[in-house]
Amino acid sequence: MSGRLSNVLVEKNFASFSEYFDYIIADKTGDAVVTLIDKITTNHTFFMREIDHFNYFKEKVLPQLMSRSKNKDLRIWSAGCSSGEEPYTLAMLIDEFFGIDKKWWDTKILATDISSKVLDIAVKGIYNNEGIAKIPAYWKLNYFEKLENEKSVLVPKIRNEVIYRKFNLMDKTFPFKKKFQVIFCRNVMIYFDNQTKIDLVKKFYDSTEPGGYLFIGHSESLHQNETEYKNVLPAVYRKES
Repeated sequence: MSGRLSNVLVEKNFASFSEYFDYIIADKTGDAVVTLIDKITTNHTFFMREIDHFNYFKEKVLPQLMSRSKNKDLRIWSAGCSSGEEPYTLAMLIDEFFGIDKKWWDTKILATDISSKVLDIAVKGIYNNEGIAKIPAYWKLNYFEKLENEKSVLVPKIRNEVIYRKFNLMDKTFPFKKKFQVIFCRNVMIYFDNQTKIDLVKKFYDSTEPGGYLFIGHSESLHQNETEYKNVLPAVYRKES
């Protein structure tokens, strides 16, 4: 972490980390805190990461949501969305699953992150061609347009399916009026101590509707005595109806 912040010390001409910390505390604009967050947060993600989650989402979860929904609305949250690969993958899966019937559904996905820098990348929807190499050929053809410099951009109908917001998962309470049917928070909690993880999962549970799902990273785990969710698959949990 000190390596990541060293450049800031040089740029701002601070003599020490304590001097930099005092500067952050004194800054009333919030810009200094944003810079700090962007420097220390880890953002490693790619399309179709941990693909068995997406297969389960398409083959099991989406059919359940389709059959249970009374208002034809999906409420899905990608928490800690980084540069957008996860929510866009979900958006493409949903588009492929519903086909022409999707026009009758509200399928918008909420995607949040604490880092302004990665959210700016996500909103643009532009990725290196190497980064989309493993996605299905059908998706490349139908959901991406090629740009110069070995890059591609997602088509508007997919970009517009994701609503990006800056959000801190450490907030004591979540402001959502409606509960979610599916929450993805993968490879985020590995950076938290155990009590912080337990507290966060409790907030997720309270924000999940009965029968809804929580997806976490394969490198993460929840012990049965730490949550009311029931484990249904490796790193997939369900709130009982």
